[in-house]
Amino acid sequence: MENGNNNTYFGYGPGHSEPQKGDLLLSEPFLADPNFIRTVVLLCEHNNEGSVGFVINKPSSLRLGEMVEDFVGIDFKVFFGGPVQQDSLHFVHRRGDLFEGSVEIRDGLFWGGNFEQLVSLAKAGVLQPGDFKFFIGYSGWASGQLIDEMKMNSWIISRNVNLMQVFDTHTDQLWKDVLGAMGGKYKMISNYPVDPRLN
Repeated sequence: MENGNNNTYFGYGPGHSEPQKGDLLLSEPFLADPNFIRTVVLLCEHNNEGSVGFVINKPSSLRLGEMVEDFVGIDFKVFFGGPVQQDSLHFVHRRGDLFEGSVEIRDGLFWGGNFEQLVSLAKAGVLQPGDFKFFIGYSGWASGQLIDEMKMNSWIISRNVNLMQVFDTHTDQLWKDVLGAMGGKYKMISNYPVDPRLN
């Protein structure tokens, strides 16, 4: 059901626009999939071939320098981006001016870029942790799969995305904060207990 401001949606149906890159997907409060409980996914691609995004509120205990030899000594957090290809490394950032090949997801928010440039800038101490998020694995949907999940009310879409939410909001509060900012019934949803039996 649409909430009236044309920017946020619950589910999918008549009058609802399709998900698009740059959206945040918030898992519905009782989604059973352990990979996506109370998650916020930044959608980086959505087209006829499928969809790709990264969970931005599930930090791991790993640091970038522990994972990749080229980044030894670089103490950036690494997040669980999703259950697909968890041996792969990805990143989003707000420094598109520094990299060739970065894909702009929306104004001021970029995905990927030239890896050799990234390594050089990291070693030179130019990169700031607050400008980047690194992920192991990603969240992926085959063609039509995300829409099917939307029809089952598995996801709430927020189109009012800002860089502070992506990079600066405390991860343990992000799901609740984004829903709360959407107001109305979404603010009520944000207060649902993780286990409905405790309500």
